[in-house]
Amino acid sequence: MEDALLIARLQFAFTIMYHYLFPQLTMGLGLLIVAMKWIALRRNDERYNEAARFWGKIFAINFAMGVVTGIPMEFQFGTNWAKFSTFAGGVIGQTLAMEGMFAFFLESSFLGLFIFGEKKLGPRGHFGAALAVFLGSWISGYFIVATNAWMQNPVGYAVAPDGTVHVNDFWALLLNPWLGWQYVHTMIGSVITASFVLAAVGAYYVLTDKHAEYGKVFLRIAVIAGVVSSILVAFPTGDAQVKNVYKYQPVTFAAMEGIFETKEGVELVLIGQPDMEKMKIDNPLYVPNFLSFLTHFSWQAEIKGLQAFPKDQWPTNIPLLYYSYHIMVGLGTIFIAIMAVSVLLLWRKRFFANRQILWVLMLSFPFPYIANTAGWATAELGRQPWLVYGLMRTAEGVSPTVSAGNSLFTLLGFLGLYFVIGVLFLLLVIKKINQGPA
Repeated sequence: MEDALLIARLQFAFTIMYHYLFPQLTMGLGLLIVAMKWIALRRNDERYNEAARFWGKIFAINFAMGVVTGIPMEFQFGTNWAKFSTFAGGVIGQTLAMEGMFAFFLESSFLGLFIFGEKKLGPRGHFGAALAVFLGSWISGYFIVATNAWMQNPVGYAVAPDGTVHVNDFWALLLNPWLGWQYVHTMIGSVITASFVLAAVGAYYVLTDKHAEYGKVFLRIAVIAGVVSSILVAFPTGDAQVKNVYKYQPVTFAAMEGIFETKEGVELVLIGQPDMEKMKIDNPLYVPNFLSFLTHFSWQAEIKGLQAFPKDQWPTNIPLLYYSYHIMVGLGTIFIAIMAVSVLLLWRKRFFANRQILWVLMLSFPFPYIANTAGWATAELGRQPWLVYGLMRTAEGVSPTVSAGNSLFTLLGFLGLYFVIGVLFLLLVIKKINQGPA
């Protein structure tokens, strides 16, 4: 049974992490395409219209990949996690159904109009289609994050006589106190990804002097959106979400920050390695008392360490949780620095001639993907050992009739299939980038 649980967890982790590579770009790109169309309308500048058309095609490729990789992930609820689906289906089925019925159809319908209907729609109608695509993608994100938020902080439910849970307060589900900051933080993280991808393509065009004018258009939008989103993802959204973790999952907070003992005036560890045998952080680089200040606005505030909680409530993989969180935070700090330097150079009219910063932007685009993945890993690892926090443990949610061999066979199948479609995706996107906007 333990082997079946491990393989089921690995399979879901792989499929959801692979899947999220695509919607994190489309959600952020949707906003930037709206910005391009708005500038084109205001300035009557055809370059921004052409840029919006170009990125609309990249959006469509990503959207298709997101659909293809998302469907098997949801089927796993009924195959590998049948006991969880039976227990929580009355709640999560609500938000997942609304995502499919409302947001997905809005996004997909207007995406078709945006790609193929520009001549009939006219400039304002085409802008409206772009806006609808953006809204559809962000509403979709809201329902998905609402599902996860309920698993992190269950609210608005009642337990039926058969032990299953059902919604008894619909608005409590959609206005979960965990949800607001998690949603905004996630969406802004997608804007960072889109900004860096936009900047990478723009930098490539300028460095190679290929479609250089469009490259400059991409870079202007990307670095401005990038610096704003990089700051917002750290504060206030990231800061507020960490405070949510401290309030609702204090043992998770202690593991994320590497706090083993309860004490006052807790330091903020910047770099260090958790030693689970000695219950301490090795080789720490830290700011004294700063974590207490960030959490309570008091330099001497007390924070509970892991040893204040029963071990059966500790996250099951504390080192991986700790490293995921610190990778996310560290990369987020680097993003602020890169985009701030870029905006400063743009303001001083030295940006497009500075090949060093253009190389940095061109080579940095994988890192927002890593940061977003590390952020979701932090959320999911932090909730362990619970599948629904405080209500159902992960070991209780796996399907009892699906063997480890069956799960491993399908996991290997997913690995092979996703590798093939991943290569096809890269070939399509590279071909589109080489063709250029014009």
